[in-house]
Amino acid sequence: MEHGPLTDRVALVAGATRGAGRAIAVVLARAGAFVYATGRSSRAFGRSEIDRPETIEGTAEAMHAAGGTGRAVVVDHEDLDAVQALVREIEQDHGRLDVLVNDIFGGDRYAQWDRPLWEHDLEGGLRMLRMGVDTHLITSHHALPLMLRTARDTGVRALVVEMTDGTAQFNSSFREGVGFYYDLVKATVGRIVDGLTFELREEPVTAIGVTPGWLRSEAMLEGFGVTEERWRDALAKEPGFAISESPTYVARGVAAAAADPGVDRWSGQIVTARQLSDAYDVTDADGSRPDCWGYLARRTAGDGAAPLSVEDYR
Repeated sequence: MEHGPLTDRVALVAGATRGAGRAIAVVLARAGAFVYATGRSSRAFGRSEIDRPETIEGTAEAMHAAGGTGRAVVVDHEDLDAVQALVREIEQDHGRLDVLVNDIFGGDRYAQWDRPLWEHDLEGGLRMLRMGVDTHLITSHHALPLMLRTARDTGVRALVVEMTDGTAQFNSSFREGVGFYYDLVKATVGRIVDGLTFELREEPVTAIGVTPGWLRSEAMLEGFGVTEERWRDALAKEPGFAISESPTYVARGVAAAAADPGVDRWSGQIVTARQLSDAYDVTDADGSRPDCWGYLARRTAGDGAAPLSVEDYR
């Protein structure tokens, strides 16, 4: 492929089987990075407990179709030895790691939105924590030494991206209607960003959090009975879906941040897809600039202004 802004860089997108993770892997590869895309759902080994049809091999095909290079690797990021082996493979094959995107979760299936802690399925709730917190810590623990060596040797700042759901302000209070464990996972990811930022304060590695808005993932589209091509058909059922965004939107923002030599300006922050869009002049696939969190903030504020139109936030 032609020279891109991330040519010669190596990225690991952990949790790249579907949704934002898959899109980020594809866009990073298109930008020139060699991308390791990991996940558990595989044509060779079967579906993960999430029981979705998407596979990590499908992500590799999408990267290659986009003109990029990379590898799909079946990895359970709760498995310490498997993650350590993955990072060793990256070091042996490329000698560097410039970008880590922690997008592992899949705990939605265990969420009980309307149950308090004492009524929530305990096993399922704890499973959510393992999937959404432990996996991020394990992956960063093994990946950061190689990232630090890479940044020191090359003089190119490395980037850790923690994918989450919600801005720091939005997650600063308990989120009603999502369940105790889901709220705890997403709030904890923000705390991971805080901790990494403090510990990396004198190192050439930047840690940021990134949140998409209302993401039109494969599961979300399926839930509304639409495809990406005709997603607006869902507006008849849910007008607010007009503020949704494709996974490509946040992926373009993440790729632009990874290529930014001044990426440290975002250090320690949870940035939205719209903030990245404004900073790097990237759009969603349809040319729009959705601002889901801006819309929600205005709606929550209830400042007595004129009624909000979701189209004003696209």
